[in-house]
Amino acid sequence: MAGKEGDYYKADKKEGGFLRFLYNPDTKEVFGRTGLSWFKITVFYIIFYACLTAFWTIMLIVFYQTLDTIRPTWVLDGSAIGTIPGLGFRPRPPEKNVDSTLIYFKAGTGGNWKYWVEDLQEFLKDYDRQEADGEHLRTCSFEQPIDPKENKACRFALENIASNCSSAQQFGYEYGQPCVLLKLNRIFGWVPEPYDNGSYPQKLPDNVKDNYDPKYVYITCEGENVADVESMGPLAYFPSNRIENFYFPYKNTPGYLSPFVFVQFLRPERGVLINMECKAWAKNIKHDRQDRIGSAHFELMVD
Repeated sequence: MAGKEGDYYKADKKEGGFLRFLYNPDTKEVFGRTGLSWFKITVFYIIFYACLTAFWTIMLIVFYQTLDTIRPTWVLDGSAIGTIPGLGFRPRPPEKNVDSTLIYFKAGTGGNWKYWVEDLQEFLKDYDRQEADGEHLRTCSFEQPIDPKENKACRFALENIASNCSSAQQFGYEYGQPCVLLKLNRIFGWVPEPYDNGSYPQKLPDNVKDNYDPKYVYITCEGENVADVESMGPLAYFPSNRIENFYFPYKNTPGYLSPFVFVQFLRPERGVLINMECKAWAKNIKHDRQDRIGSAHFELMVD
């Protein structure tokens, strides 16, 4: 018995534990496999993953053949965006306040208005480069609109904006007369429809009704409450409170830039939070204050 027990312990010792698993000098195995075994399994996985990569590459190529790089598959009623454009505004609050719609600053030489000016300058950079980068752009008019077969978009005339809302004048922020840029959000293929035969919505401002021209989309701003109306002071629009309809539809043409309107607050009451609502007006633009469709909300406070 004693001899057998000695043989058992010798055999156990010969197994070698983990180090012998790493490399077994008797069988020449590394991690439990011979060199030939490692070669076979390596070749197998190279072929397996190569076939897998080739399969998904072919699937992606076939998938991308079904996509149009210019026109979305689903547009207008068939899309998730829908048929009613929203109204966007600039400048926007800093990213750390991404949910905020407050434009707050202190005017004057020692004020903190520079961020808002720089945000507008950044947004307008592409408009300043239209002449250099605008091979797909041309000047449009009601007499010379874009032909549907023409792969061009209308150039937006930035020079028509009055100096009151220019970068040279700090967009009025230094002087406590801020300019806010308003633009319709892009919806592929959307075209504004004019109101028929004076069938205006009840809330359309009187000054728009009196001067209504079906060739334009109108934009108006007002205080949300009575106190806001009193505090906002007089407003001025540049180049005017309307956008020509020859800028539409948006067709994802290279170089296309959204037309916009500046609204300037000429004498906003200082130190008061002013709630503003701006709306775009066309027959196929509906307004919903809660969902913010067809309109934009922001707050303004000037110290």
